[in-house]
Amino acid sequence: MAHANWRLEGEWLKNCTCAYGCPCDFNARPTQGHCMGFLGMRIIKGHFENTSMDGVTFFAVVSFPGPLHEGNGQLQPIIDERASPAQREALFNIMSGQNSAEGTLFHICSLIVTKMHEPIFAPITLEFDEAARKARLVIPGVLETEVEPIKNPVTGADHRIQIVMPEGFEHRVGEVASSNIRSDGAIKFETRGGHSTLAHVVQTPQGVVA
Repeated sequence: MAHANWRLEGEWLKNCTCAYGCPCDFNARPTQGHCMGFLGMRIIKGHFENTSMDGVTFFAVVSFPGPLHEGNGQLQPIIDERASPAQREALFNIMSGQNSAEGTLFHICSLIVTKMHEPIFAPITLEFDEAARKARLVIPGVLETEVEPIKNPVTGADHRIQIVMPEGFEHRVGEVASSNIRSDGAIKFETRGGHSTLAHVVQTPQGVVA
């Protein structure tokens, strides 16, 4: 099947309500039996066919009643209001999964999400420092999160750990951290001390390449 020509390279952030070591990365059940969180990226360089995607930021808040592979998930897209109509349409085409090969991130999402909420277009502020394992995301009235390094429970020193997935469909190498999340969109929840992954990601129709 032929897919549109697209490529997204940028700063990837995934936070959720699970423990620091996200069970989904190990094909295990969510820490609390269900999973709520978000994922997305600030595109440094990208395109969809002839539309430049440079500088566009987007996220998706999700909720699953059990392990992700069992499906029945909900998703709400959030796109920076500065994205042009053409860029918004491009993101919808990518996120639909119809322009991705089987088994890739966006294709998988299209299979496990059964309820799609109306998209939100809002100002997005993202501070992102992968090396320091720190980030801050603010979408007023919609979603806020703070990310900081995991702390040693005895000394209080920063604890560094990476997740390496040579055949991962989301990223290949990610820095693991701790996150607080407040979600006030269609999928409402709040959590402290949950999971976070920060990564540099390159997604294409054939899947993640970095």
